[in-house]
Amino acid sequence: MAVGDLITRDGQMQWGDLLLGEESPFVGENLTGWDDLPEVSGGISLRPTGHGGWATPLFAEPRVLEWDFYVLPDTLDVYPDTLRRLRQATTLRQYEQPLVVQLAGTRRMTRGRVTRRSLPASTKYTVGDAPDGTLVWECSDPRWYEVDEQVAWTGLPMAEPGLDWGTAPAGLEYPLEWGTPGSTGLVAAYNAGDAATHPVIEIRGPVQRPSVTQIETGRVLEYNVTLTDSDVVVVDCLAGTVTLNGVASRLSTVTTRSHPEQAFALERGTTNLAFRALPGYFDPLSTAVVRWRNAFW
Repeated sequence: MAVGDLITRDGQMQWGDLLLGEESPFVGENLTGWDDLPEVSGGISLRPTGHGGWATPLFAEPRVLEWDFYVLPDTLDVYPDTLRRLRQATTLRQYEQPLVVQLAGTRRMTRGRVTRRSLPASTKYTVGDAPDGTLVWECSDPRWYEVDEQVAWTGLPMAEPGLDWGTAPAGLEYPLEWGTPGSTGLVAAYNAGDAATHPVIEIRGPVQRPSVTQIETGRVLEYNVTLTDSDVVVVDCLAGTVTLNGVASRLSTVTTRSHPEQAFALERGTTNLAFRALPGYFDPLSTAVVRWRNAFW
């Protein structure tokens, strides 16, 4: 099941494989923290010997979501199974998973963990009334994301063949044949959101000392590795990890001109990226695949 596939209308949420909200047994009243800006740190540093202060960088803190709901199954006999599914979906987990919410025709996703589940035991369970409850999620990344992932890719730059001089005595034959344009090694990543987003970059061999550069900012990711045609290095810029074939860390291979992975974010709008390798190296099978989701506050 894909993320958000259970959602069909506004007022619904999907947590794992559990549908919450409208047209489900779990009908909500309020979802606090979803449309709010997250808490921020930083702001103003006061001047010690003068009026006012200095504006310092603002950093968003983790987002906390609180949802109040009622349990409203169709019949009393399905209460046990309904509550069982809720408890199973909201147990303590050490890893974050997607929470998808659709409101006002807009579907967004975040990732979090349930840190509180309140289901007061009362006579409402036995008299057929609607028991009430509360769920609290903590999301380490406070941004919203589009559910659909964006993908772009490029190969290494390839020289163009140039003019075809032909065999005529005069040299060139008309019309002039410039040859098939070569790969530029450039790719554009468009972030349609209003917050910077961190991409995942897959570099596939064969390639030597691959690098990806942001043209606008000059930020570079470069790794002193040699990849065969069966090797893939995955750079997760949000997590700050670099793994070879999904197993071995290759953070130790960063070069001196490489920037921290977590600083390699795609700002709103278009970011032009250049895929390069060791000078003079070219292989048409080498590729850099960039994956990202549009991000919002």
